[in-house]
Amino acid sequence: MTIQRMALSAMLGLSMALAFTTGAAAREQILIVGSSTVFPFSTTVAERFGRRTSFKTPVVESTGSGGGLKLFCQGVGDRTPDITNASRRIKSSEVELCASNGVAEIVEVQIGFDGIVLANSKKAARVELTLEQIFLALAKEVPVDGKLVPNPFENWSDVDPSLPNRRIEVLGPPPTSGTRDAFVEVAMEGGAKKVAMLKALKKENKQEFKRVAHSIREDGAYIEAGENDNLIIQKLEANPTAIGIFGFSFLDQNEDKIQGTIVEGAEPTFDNIADGQYAISRSLYFYLKKAHVGKVPGLQEFVSEFTSEDASGEEGYLADKGLIPLPDDARNGVKQSAAALAPLSL
Repeated sequence: MTIQRMALSAMLGLSMALAFTTGAAAREQILIVGSSTVFPFSTTVAERFGRRTSFKTPVVESTGSGGGLKLFCQGVGDRTPDITNASRRIKSSEVELCASNGVAEIVEVQIGFDGIVLANSKKAARVELTLEQIFLALAKEVPVDGKLVPNPFENWSDVDPSLPNRRIEVLGPPPTSGTRDAFVEVAMEGGAKKVAMLKALKKENKQEFKRVAHSIREDGAYIEAGENDNLIIQKLEANPTAIGIFGFSFLDQNEDKIQGTIVEGAEPTFDNIADGQYAISRSLYFYLKKAHVGKVPGLQEFVSEFTSEDASGEEGYLADKGLIPLPDDARNGVKQSAAALAPLSL
């Protein structure tokens, strides 16, 4: 068990007798959970915040976007996180869960953009794929002779003869991951729309189209590798024929070991993601529990640090970690909204 996980478990196990409703702060350390993609950015801010201010360094735990939001929405008080990171936007069902547990005021902070990268070891040739090929390789069901059937494709060359004649083996995030959510919404659904039969299905039955487009195969071709993206990179090094799925920052920090797959003719680079040329991109967020502001020391100050130009700006230290900054106007708007603790509006 890591020191961070031990600290998280200890904090979540504190007695409700010390809850914030007593009027006194039950703990003096910010508790953050959530997305593995946002984790390195949040950790970097937390470490600088701890060094540069009189506040204690926040505890940051990688639980996945879905797992983090579940913890975040458990209620208000010292046993629940102050902030949850997310690599996709909070769902209306999660807002309702929060509200049912007394978390009525949520502050949304968009921190920037990220590309969802497919990558492989530099020991093998770089891969080039279309969204349609990605869908056909990974979907649970695909059209064959006018019918939807369980995915029969074993090798990439079965999907398209122009692709390598090697087994489809993709290491990716589990269903609790925001990266997984964004991947199926952008890459899988985007690819499904390019298949004539499914394009027609979308017009006839949107719900059935979404079911097919969002269902990833479970026969071993797609391997759920957990929330630890660094573990995926280690496995790619050990298996050069495999492909991994994770956020751009992990490619950026490991470019000596792995290479990004070219998707729809564009390489996953900082500039290509920033200007929209790269096809698989998404927004990154964190969510703050307004009821905890003024109870846990440093919360408002931590938000100010995260949204500062020094951190999230074009020349900020998070850009060095792989974060794609928001445009100037959007970034200034987020900063003002976060400073005002403006409530979430879906």
